[in-house]
Amino acid sequence: MTNVEAEADRINWRFQTKEWKPIVFLKKHHSHEEINPFYGTADLCLVTSLHDGMNLVAKEYIGAQEGEAGVLILSQFTGAARELRDALIINPYNIEQMADAIRTALEMDPAEKKARMHGMRETVKERNIYRWAGDLISSLAQIRPYSSSLPVFSVPNSSSGPDNPPGGG
Repeated sequence: MTNVEAEADRINWRFQTKEWKPIVFLKKHHSHEEINPFYGTADLCLVTSLHDGMNLVAKEYIGAQEGEAGVLILSQFTGAARELRDALIINPYNIEQMADAIRTALEMDPAEKKARMHGMRETVKERNIYRWAGDLISSLAQIRPYSSSLPVFSVPNSSSGPDNPPGGG
């Protein structure tokens, strides 16, 4: 953590102005109420999961982007990458690709940012817990119930054998 903090300080000292600081480094756990204003004003959100996870962070960022001016950079390994196609999808093991995505996000035309974020906000709005539950119930309803017309096979009990056939024969 010390290396990350030192790098954030180095970047901030080089690029900050009186009114703006490029990195706001938050070193503790934050409640949703505390973090939501940061999501709403952040120029970009970088989710670099190395395996499926952090979907909620990505979706909270999208939900907080009421002005639709932010850019989501999302690891290809998150489950959300399959549904949030307007995010900039990256391989977090590829440093050059991550740097290019950050530059692209910061230099992106405002109209493109708005269009991408609008599309993701619509996706998040439509693909919510109620839709998921409805899809699950519909799938379960299509499972064929047990039918008495299916053949039933009986397994001989352990006492049966060549000298004692099933049914007492």
